[in-house]
Amino acid sequence: MNTPSKKLAWFGWCAYDWANSAFATVVLAAVLPVYFLSLVPDGGASFALGEYRFTLNGASLWGYTVSLSVLFVALLAPYLGAIADSRNLRRPMLIIFCLIGVLGTCLLALVGPGQWLAAAFLFTLGDIGFAGGNIFYNAFLPVLASGEEIDKLSARGFAWGYAGGGLVLLLVFFMIHSPEYFGLADKIMATRAGFLLTGLWWLVFALPAFIWVRDSSFVKPSGTVHKGLRGFFRTFLEIRPYRDLWRFLLAFLLFNDGIQTIIVVSAVFGREELGMSQAGILGCFLMIQFVAVPGALLFERIAVRWSTKAAIMVCLLFFALLTVYAFFMNNAVEFWILGLVVALILGGSQAMSRSLYGSMIPKQKSAEFFGFYAISSKFAAILGPITFATIAGITQSTRFAILALIFFFVMGALLLATVDVERGRKLAENPHGKSG
Repeated sequence: MNTPSKKLAWFGWCAYDWANSAFATVVLAAVLPVYFLSLVPDGGASFALGEYRFTLNGASLWGYTVSLSVLFVALLAPYLGAIADSRNLRRPMLIIFCLIGVLGTCLLALVGPGQWLAAAFLFTLGDIGFAGGNIFYNAFLPVLASGEEIDKLSARGFAWGYAGGGLVLLLVFFMIHSPEYFGLADKIMATRAGFLLTGLWWLVFALPAFIWVRDSSFVKPSGTVHKGLRGFFRTFLEIRPYRDLWRFLLAFLLFNDGIQTIIVVSAVFGREELGMSQAGILGCFLMIQFVAVPGALLFERIAVRWSTKAAIMVCLLFFALLTVYAFFMNNAVEFWILGLVVALILGGSQAMSRSLYGSMIPKQKSAEFFGFYAISSKFAAILGPITFATIAGITQSTRFAILALIFFFVMGALLLATVDVERGRKLAENPHGKSG
């Protein structure tokens, strides 16, 4: 790959993070969770199971909806990753899942008062496109960069993502705050228009990736397609001998579960426990997006100075402390303080985790192994939202649900401490020399 094409490929790869982060900020984190709560009846939604009837509040319904969406991705991930590696289909699969996500996001604009079930379905569709596309997007990382460049490109991608996601969230914030300036009747219509804007933003800014990020001809396909859940177990057997990669995956399974749960429930926590307005919550998320940009780059520097593993460990320590802090929060100011700390460590934890994983996998199986990575980040991430939803339903409070997430960070850090990164990288470069 010559220098100009490499620059364009890096630009296109980062641009996709800029594009799809609109979904992460507006739909997954800041706007839809609050809007979803407004769609659920005040007394919760009632269900009948035989002779038994039970009611779920909005926070619990949101937690279970998120869990269901990641379950679908988890079931698809092993098949998708393997077939992309076998046939060099990373790029077309990225395009297909991007279009699925854009469709689900745009259709959220049609969801009106009381239609929480439709919102749950369309969110699930959008999240399948978002998470499924990320399998193939992430699979390009070890193809486009190697060695120390992996940390640099991964951090740059997250920085672009936080900037792009923050900018579209800012636009949606202004639409909701002053709908009359946009010719919209009220805040509800502005919120729905914001979903349409998010989908179109995702589509338009994904185009550079579709044009310049292509399957590399120098990465030989693996030649084997492992399908469905049977393929998941076969991929499991292929990864298992890479002992340090496997230990990292187990650690990542735990601590990323905690991180993703915090992202998707923090808006609900602010609304339910602290009584924050939608404007206050959106303002805090805007701050998080833009502060996370230098945060991601800061931890890339820490990784260079110390190590990628050390940078992640620092992030996990702060996340564990934040769950305790959140339990005792009482007002919006404290929520903003929490958001500031999260902003500084969120990008670093995600960027460094992705680059560390990418540095320990064989290039010829990048999509298949990143498909398994999606299992770690998605299938495993079912447990966090379910834990949150269950505890919130039992206690009728999200404080204890947030506090319970400390388990994921502590156990993840303990497992990460056992990973020998250099040994894992050497095994990836010389897979025939691996041992069980």
